[in-house]
Amino acid sequence: MTPQRVPLLASLVVLLAAACTTATDHDGAAPTTGAAPGAAAATATATPAAPTSGAPVEGSWRATYGWAVPATPARVTHQVRVPVTPGEPLPVLVEVGVGDHPAEGFSRITFAFRGPTPSYQVGYVPQVVTEGRGAPVELPGTAFLSVRFDPAQAHDARGASTADVPPPRIGYPTLRGWAAAGDFEGHLSFGLGLRPPAGGTLPVRLGESTRPDGTHVVAVDVRRG
Repeated sequence: MTPQRVPLLASLVVLLAAACTTATDHDGAAPTTGAAPGAAAATATATPAAPTSGAPVEGSWRATYGWAVPATPARVTHQVRVPVTPGEPLPVLVEVGVGDHPAEGFSRITFAFRGPTPSYQVGYVPQVVTEGRGAPVELPGTAFLSVRFDPAQAHDARGASTADVPPPRIGYPTLRGWAAAGDFEGHLSFGLGLRPPAGGTLPVRLGESTRPDGTHVVAVDVRRG
């Protein structure tokens, strides 16, 4: 199949969701009742690993990287067999969601995929740039996280966006905004704009869950202070 390059940034940010102040529940995804139909088996390993802490989690949610500062990118690897299905060669992004959890001390952004969970990598960068072209991505805040998925895509066979997304300006205490950074040859990228209360960086946590419909969710949690 010929790789397809799509201007994901332009197509995603125009789809404004009605609300972005709360998550659907504690985990950002409901408890699992089964695996995704046709999903490939996957195993995950995180590098580097850090102890997890904080409130207990429910349902299928599990931490894959816990409350540390990823000065070097934290990567969680899943073995994904492609094509996933004859009509969708890669895991497909279907939703970006945000939620604030003030009682638990963090804010969350989630990325939901149809098909198996792709590998992902999260780390602090001086500036988020687009895949392929390397153009700067505008984000609010003073610290920036790069979030990358592979193999994954956020467009269909016609090049149209497949994801429902919230407004790019989030406006939580430290998680201020997000932006798409590319959908190129199986690499799907985003940037997060953070505003730590005293500058510098904030601890983050990564996690995964599975919804009853088989959608696989990757969560990025950011400390609120």
